[in-house]
Amino acid sequence: MKKRVALIAGGDSGEYEVSINSAKAVQDQLSKEKYEVFFIHIKGTDWHYINAQGKRVAVDKNDFSITLQGTKVTFDVAFILIHGTPGEDGKLQGYFDLLKIPYTTSDVFTSALTFKKNFTKHVASALNVAVSKTLFLRRGEKYSVGAMLREVGLPCFVKPNKGGSSVGITKVKRKEELDEAISAAFREDDEVLVEEFLQGDEIGCGVYLYDDVVIPLPLTEIVSKTEFFDYQAKYLGASDEITPARIPQKKAEECQLLSAQLYRQFNCRGLVRFDYILREGTFYFLEVNTIPGLSKASIVPQQIRYMGKKEADVYSELIEEALNSSR
Repeated sequence: MKKRVALIAGGDSGEYEVSINSAKAVQDQLSKEKYEVFFIHIKGTDWHYINAQGKRVAVDKNDFSITLQGTKVTFDVAFILIHGTPGEDGKLQGYFDLLKIPYTTSDVFTSALTFKKNFTKHVASALNVAVSKTLFLRRGEKYSVGAMLREVGLPCFVKPNKGGSSVGITKVKRKEELDEAISAAFREDDEVLVEEFLQGDEIGCGVYLYDDVVIPLPLTEIVSKTEFFDYQAKYLGASDEITPARIPQKKAEECQLLSAQLYRQFNCRGLVRFDYILREGTFYFLEVNTIPGLSKASIVPQQIRYMGKKEADVYSELIEEALNSSR
């Protein structure tokens, strides 16, 4: 009997379209012989499924079900593909835990922790992983431009503490640009980071868990044609994403081992991506994306293909792992 999969996309962040594109790509890949897939859109309190006739069918949030032709439809597993809130910050995971519906991502605690970049970097640093110098600001707090720049130097990055896809990030080159960069980041979040710029190679490593084995994927080297790996570079073709990364094999294996260890230490589940800067032989941890992009333009699908696996097989393994871990 086919398993019913709720493929959940959308969300309430600037990554809405990225999420929709990721879900469409996964839907195209999932086996129609093994799964009955229902594309569930979430935006604010509007949760709905669009049926074959193009009609919206509201999701009953009491039990996460839909009603089709008078029959209640429930789901065996939730495949969460919301980048940003409420999919990547633990809110949906808590909801599904209450309903005892298994899901394909990390749990509430890990999702909430890693969604905040400053907390994640503190944990990584405590694990003796190199990180950049970082300053933390809450909305309304006073700050000194001079004191900040004495700490992190120029150029530096200003970014929202929560969120992804490089939305709201600015590379600051001059002192006069810092105030506006902070304001731009606060338009996306109520917490902002000001980070030291690290000159080096940007590296991404996908990792997932299947049958209690942590599987690191081949590395991708990201060469941006813009100032940094921003939204335009990520999704509009303004970057070269080179898989495998052009680094020595020993360094690649070191990064894969580090990523596998961090996956365990952060208690991750599902498919995630760790990002680093390789500077003078050291991997500096940037962040972990617990729900990375899976669109045709995304990095992790490239890594899966280079490893010699089919995306459909990996996504199936994620579903099976979620189902098995809930038993």
